[in-house]
Amino acid sequence: MSIKTDVLIIGGGPGGYVAAIKLGQLGRRSVLVDRDKLGGECLNYGCIPSKALISAAGSVHKSRKAKEAGFEDSVPNIDWDKVVAWKGQMVGGFVKNVGVLVKGNKCEFINGSAKFTSAHTAIIAKTDGSESVEFEHAIVATGSEPAGVPGFAVDGESVLGSKEALDLTRAPQALAVIGGGVIGLEIGTFFAKLGTKVTVVEFTDALLPVIERDMSSVVARGLAKLGVEVLLGSKAKAWMKKGKRLELSVETPEGERKIASDKILLAVGRVPRSHGLGLEKLGVELDRRGHVVVDSEMLSSVDNIYAIGDVVGQPYLAHKASREGILAAQSIAGRPLEPRGAVPWAVFTDPEISWVGQTEAEAKAAGVSVVVGKFPFAASGRAQAVRETEGFCKVVAERATGRILGAGFVGSNAADLIGEACLAVSLGATLTQVAQTVHPHPTLNETFAEACEAALGHPIHILQIKREAPTVAA
Repeated sequence: MSIKTDVLIIGGGPGGYVAAIKLGQLGRRSVLVDRDKLGGECLNYGCIPSKALISAAGSVHKSRKAKEAGFEDSVPNIDWDKVVAWKGQMVGGFVKNVGVLVKGNKCEFINGSAKFTSAHTAIIAKTDGSESVEFEHAIVATGSEPAGVPGFAVDGESVLGSKEALDLTRAPQALAVIGGGVIGLEIGTFFAKLGTKVTVVEFTDALLPVIERDMSSVVARGLAKLGVEVLLGSKAKAWMKKGKRLELSVETPEGERKIASDKILLAVGRVPRSHGLGLEKLGVELDRRGHVVVDSEMLSSVDNIYAIGDVVGQPYLAHKASREGILAAQSIAGRPLEPRGAVPWAVFTDPEISWVGQTEAEAKAAGVSVVVGKFPFAASGRAQAVRETEGFCKVVAERATGRILGAGFVGSNAADLIGEACLAVSLGATLTQVAQTVHPHPTLNETFAEACEAALGHPIHILQIKREAPTVAA
């Protein structure tokens, strides 16, 4: 059986299915193929289920702190089986809705594995056989997969990946996390809130090594308060079963450590899923790590093959993949491309971290003279009222013009607060423009305006040593 379509999309995650919807809106038919479920890793095993469990664990943790505000007998009894079942039902509902959206936008979904046989044909292997597809254009949206470590193969029982960790029906008594990056800390944090003894093993000298230290240090303090032990500059060497438990051998700066745990979470990053697709035979250029090399329109070195999302490179973020899916669809349809925009990121630790645009270090490395403003959550009336005073807002601007280059938050609801900063960076807004925008009070969002005021040298709700304010264009 052979199918003919305008566009073949391989990968049904937030890049692939968004591309399919946009193509339908632009009058193009598509076939969307995924070997697993619609929604990909993000919807089924990552972004959505992890945030659901983080929220559930956060509710338990907040109830334990409620006595400080006068609440008695406030610790709930949590049925984790029901929480996991609720998570599954919610994710299932989203998957069904994505299916409706895809079908309603002239796209046929096929559950199977696709492999290119030429630049305009592919074979789709399914459980009940195979079929070929002919297409004018193709979009590779196959995402990424967890990186491995020799001696720590994920078996789903003792050594877990993020997918397996999110499907646990009960919290382990002790969890060893290999990797102090985003995934390891997010999952480690919510298990710590459920009472699990968590130990994090990080090879570099800092947690969240790609994040500036003034922000990641706030998260490190939060982990300490939760009783999480962090071993920096350390390397997991081997593990073995010891009775009913596991023993992890770790090489630390102080010597070898033996860590007892019930489960080991492997979270050392991800690698692009570009193998097994037949890309090399088509002449599609890959970089040394296996990412598909693309131009600004997401077009590869083969003039009808596009690629988007994790498979084209960092950052590995769902919203980046979705934006790139829209760009690819617009290019295929011959429409003007929307601006790419600055790509924000968010880390759902406790407290959360979010950022958009250039960091202070990146701006300085680029030779830009910058001015920096910070406003602490402790000075926010809203943060005090909800007893979430850890953290701050930070803004980085060009000194000569006041143009905002980057901004971020570390603190409660940081991921929800970054939207205004995304708009400011994308539009090239200045410190003065944000500072003069009336923000509702009392809200956490006020901290962005206050940080801009601080960068200008005249914050309202904190005392600051007087210094020369940057020259701002009229």
